[in-house]
Amino acid sequence: MKNVICIFALLSLLNHTQELFAAQEEEARLVELDAYWAEVSRAVSEGDFEGYKATCHEQGVLVSGTKKTSYPLSEALVRWKKDFTATKAGKIKAKVEFRFSQRFGDETTAHETGIFLYSFTDPEGRWKQEHVHFQALLLKGKDGWKIMMEYQKSKATKAEWDALAGQSKK
Repeated sequence: MKNVICIFALLSLLNHTQELFAAQEEEARLVELDAYWAEVSRAVSEGDFEGYKATCHEQGVLVSGTKKTSYPLSEALVRWKKDFTATKAGKIKAKVEFRFSQRFGDETTAHETGIFLYSFTDPEGRWKQEHVHFQALLLKGKDGWKIMMEYQKSKATKAEWDALAGQSKK
């Protein structure tokens, strides 16, 4: 009977250790992803086009739910470059923030769901805001995390944005 109790205790301890290790791995993955999104935010606010481009996978895809289109992220980057240049030159200001409702993945893949808030100044210097429901599929390679697919699903409301405040913010 003592042997059975000892085996049960050892199995319980092993199971608990595995759960702790898995939780630590998940926490480390989320720290890396939070750093990724912080870099995206930094690049947008500083108008660092090359820095932003470096966060994108070379074969990435942008999907627009409102326009019902998908196309290479490289094409979107060409279109967005003028805004990065204007931000870097101080002609406009821009920033982006992210809040998440779901974050799935493993050590090399991530599927992130949430809302991003893109804020920018118009030509008269007035701040405008766009809340957008999005999903992102990221891959981790030798150069770190890269976005493979950005799905801008639909417009979001400020109330939906505010509802995610307690969950996850980066």
